[in-house]
Amino acid sequence: MDAFVKSDIHNGIGTITFFHPQSNSMPGTQLRNLAAEIESLGKNNAVKVIVLKSEGDKAFCAGASFDELIAIKDIDTGLHFFSGFAMVINAMRKAPKFIIARVQGKAVGGGVGIAASADYTIAHESAAIKLSELAVGIGPFVVGPAVERKVGTSAFCQLTINASEWQGAQWAREKGLYTELCTNAQELDTKVKALADKLAASNPEAMQMLKKVMWEGTEHWDALLIERAGMSGKLVLSDFTVNAIQAFKQKS
Repeated sequence: MDAFVKSDIHNGIGTITFFHPQSNSMPGTQLRNLAAEIESLGKNNAVKVIVLKSEGDKAFCAGASFDELIAIKDIDTGLHFFSGFAMVINAMRKAPKFIIARVQGKAVGGGVGIAASADYTIAHESAAIKLSELAVGIGPFVVGPAVERKVGTSAFCQLTINASEWQGAQWAREKGLYTELCTNAQELDTKVKALADKLAASNPEAMQMLKKVMWEGTEHWDALLIERAGMSGKLVLSDFTVNAIQAFKQKS
């Protein structure tokens, strides 16, 4: 299948699904489409709660597209690419509706940031996580605020510094990234639907007010995440990072 971002609305539940044939990695266009879809459902009065998921039964999201990372040749292009993740996180943060993330598999880099930006994340027990950015010469600058907000500074530092090490789903749950774990896909779907149904029947005004309270103190993220995108955009041009990405891609 070709990459896509699509959504549907049923009984007050707006479901956004994204897919990319390379382990659900995220090219710039995909990121902008995802952000736009989140914003659209956030403004749609027929939607009471948003479910965010990816297609397939393997990786939830492999993070940035390596093909696009390698193709970045100037600071403006780098800023534009990494701003895509900033746009998705800010769209999730500002959506006036709760977002439930369904994480069926591993999440890397930006994928961890997406999982962290959801208001309630239900995951499969195989959904290990890794912030691999330092291993390729950059850092989790854009997703960092969202991840640190969820797991705390100590756990964020552990993920960032030990960039080649996977942390299991149980670890992610203990640190607060995942709210619930499931043993199979059927249980995962059942739990996501049950919570979405409850929220779809709840008071929209109360949920909107709660969402605002829960994200209090992040109002500066519109500017902060773009600033962080510029940091990544600059580093991705360095010889160290170019060589590291090429070596990493050859191994994969």
